[in-house]
Amino acid sequence: MTQQRSGGAIDWREWLRRWDRQQTRYLPFREERFNAMFDALEALLPTAFVALDLGCGPGSLSQRLLARFPNARAIAIDQDPLLLAMGQGALGDIGGRLRWIDANLREPSWREQIGVESVDVALSTTALHWLPPDHLVRLYTELGTLIRPDGLFLNGDHMADAPGMEPFARVRDLVNQREEWAAEQDGAESWRGWWDAVASEPALAGLVAERERRLPESAHGDFELTYELHVAALGNAGFRSVGVLWQRLDDRVLLAVR
Repeated sequence: MTQQRSGGAIDWREWLRRWDRQQTRYLPFREERFNAMFDALEALLPTAFVALDLGCGPGSLSQRLLARFPNARAIAIDQDPLLLAMGQGALGDIGGRLRWIDANLREPSWREQIGVESVDVALSTTALHWLPPDHLVRLYTELGTLIRPDGLFLNGDHMADAPGMEPFARVRDLVNQREEWAAEQDGAESWRGWWDAVASEPALAGLVAERERRLPESAHGDFELTYELHVAALGNAGFRSVGVLWQRLDDRVLLAVR
């Protein structure tokens, strides 16, 4: 879908393609991770369900989920105006099955903005590491009452090992550097390169300015929270079964059953 904004036309689908390509540079097993999450939905949920995509970005997770589950609906929530515009421009509402929400997960008001009392599953990929520990714990507590009994929470992200596991980190760093180098040689765009390209596109200037206003660099964070912290916080939030569904080095899919 190509849309007109001030400064010219924007090919949102091409920008989304480039986004997915640069994400794969850092997550070469990204599609395998998605599929592991969806296998859990197929095994544990009815064919028709409502999913909440937390920190959705441009909707890569929701796009794949709704393609695999034709009777599902999704609510995608993020506070990045540029990525939300990209997702809406590239994907639309997928026949009324996808709803976009502009809200900040650090603020308790996000729950009111989604407009539903409960969901069957909440999912997130490579997003919740942006939340400081206290905000993540509060989010998990909120999900403990939003997700229906027997519903699911799935988080695919890098989760740090506990102290004392430094040898594992050295192996991880070696493998990650090797894979990133191979992706670079194959022409994959870097994270910084993608954002620099966005910033240089005149048609996106308004969205870039709005993003910088809402999300200054000082507000960004990359908190290396341990797997053990995630498990403890989910247990305290009322999830009765919590464990790793899929893992490659420190890249894990955590499954919690309400």
